[in-house]
Amino acid sequence: MTNEINKWYVYKATIVAAVGGLLFGYDTAVVAGAIGFIQKKYDLSSAMVGWVASCALIGCIVGAMFAGKLSDKVGRKKVLILSAILFAVSSVGIAIPMSLDWFVFFRLIGGLGIGIASMLAPMYISEIAPAKIRGQLVSINQLGIVSGILLIYFVNYSIAGWHDEAWNVFTGWRWMFGSGVVPSVIFLILLFFVPESPRWLAQKERWNEAENILAKINGSQKAAAELKEIKVALNIEKTSFTDLLKPGIRKALIIGVILCIFSQVTGINAIMYYAPEIFKSTGDASSSALMQTVLVGVINLLFTLVAIKYVDKWGRRTLLLLGAGGMAVCLAIVGSAFYFGFAHGYLVLVAILAYISFFAISLGPLAFVVISEIFSNRNRGMAMSVCVFFLWVSVYAVSQTFPMLLASIGSAFTFWIYMVMSICAFVFVLKLIPETKGKSLEEIELFWLPQNDDEKNESVYLMKN
Repeated sequence: MTNEINKWYVYKATIVAAVGGLLFGYDTAVVAGAIGFIQKKYDLSSAMVGWVASCALIGCIVGAMFAGKLSDKVGRKKVLILSAILFAVSSVGIAIPMSLDWFVFFRLIGGLGIGIASMLAPMYISEIAPAKIRGQLVSINQLGIVSGILLIYFVNYSIAGWHDEAWNVFTGWRWMFGSGVVPSVIFLILLFFVPESPRWLAQKERWNEAENILAKINGSQKAAAELKEIKVALNIEKTSFTDLLKPGIRKALIIGVILCIFSQVTGINAIMYYAPEIFKSTGDASSSALMQTVLVGVINLLFTLVAIKYVDKWGRRTLLLLGAGGMAVCLAIVGSAFYFGFAHGYLVLVAILAYISFFAISLGPLAFVVISEIFSNRNRGMAMSVCVFFLWVSVYAVSQTFPMLLASIGSAFTFWIYMVMSICAFVFVLKLIPETKGKSLEEIELFWLPQNDDEKNESVYLMKN
């Protein structure tokens, strides 16, 4: 066997895992098209509308919290299969006419699936990907997410047009949620045709299986060398949660958590969840606002492709700095437009689309890339669970506070708050995020571990070159 990367084998596994990302985007965005009909169906108060729209996020938080530990015990692939089943059960359950309490119950189940997939899909990809294209492959997960969002926008639009509004209020919105069973079953079937993570197999001392998979990816000689690195990295006692707080590992965990928080508190979900209302506030009609929202989704998808193309060429730090800086400028423009009263017309639309493009090449995909790289094999599952837990808590906080901020301090100061968060994200990346492009996961691990001066200088050199 040659030592060239078997791209077909790697991309097949990556695309299958990224279908989990597609379900993540599909299931989180489906409520946007259905919430108006649900509100009329059950005559919901504004507080209940918020709860019905965001209850799945509670499941996301719980799913992310336990996915890492569970995957360390039974394997990445098996827990991804569990997430596909949870997605399918949620879709079928909501499609069956029952009470609002049952709707919330099945949304929580779907949230568990989202939380698991959001953490485990990028981790699985990072553990199977060759170092020199790992950033590109993990970014494909984000492409899956934004593709899922776009897909459900069009599915919702199509279903809503089948019959009149009365049918949508009583039945149509259930079809919107029920449509999720199709990609869920596809994901479930495809998972049976991809390998288990070689690094998880090594963690379980299933050396032959791990080497066979690594050989299919990189060739036999490279596989033997990589497996040797993995054995050295695993040659310590098993990890526990308290191990995440030890010197070296603790710094990586803090960086991962803060990066995940910044990926949300810079305002992306305020834009994605409330885009129609933002555009309406500039004077656009409802139909125009909905069309502009679809444009937001298209821009998100296109610039995610840009991130995939350049993440392993320009590096993680470069794209993160470019994105955070660009987002800050765009948010400053949006806030100023509302503050000085010139929000009408195309200025806000252009600034928001530019903001989306900067997010899509940076914090969108690269938060998942970085947290899937910076932890060692033995604690990656648990550490990523902690990071994604804080990501979902941040999503929930932003989605709940955005309407309240608009009502209390107005649009201008709300967007300026997100601008300040983007500036903070820029400084954080500049000061604390190392460049990880082209490094094996085991080389990256060396950077965080306590070492003598010569070893530390060597690992710093590795991370910079």
